[in-house]
Amino acid sequence: MEEKQACCCKGERTKIRSEEEKSAIIRRLNRMIGQLNGIRRMVEEDRYCDDILIQLSAVDKSVKSLANVVLESHMHTCLIENILNGNTQVVDEIVDLFKRFQ
Repeated sequence: MEEKQACCCKGERTKIRSEEEKSAIIRRLNRMIGQLNGIRRMVEEDRYCDDILIQLSAVDKSVKSLANVVLESHMHTCLIENILNGNTQVVDEIVDLFKRFQ
């Protein structure tokens, strides 16, 4: 079965994602939520700082990894689509996104 290419809707700031892509993102978000709930329990249980910091680092890496997945998808779909349609202002949008990641 051919996978439908995700695209950005014209004139709206929305992105049509496949069910597979949505499910993958939601699974990762749910995993991060679980990690954060675990960290909250660790704080409530007065766990040692190192243990909490290690878990915070893991969540940070998870968030950055998911951000990279979304960014890559954005660049392969929305960015290309906009440029092909003559909207080169999206390049400034991407530059701003990269500045936020630093």
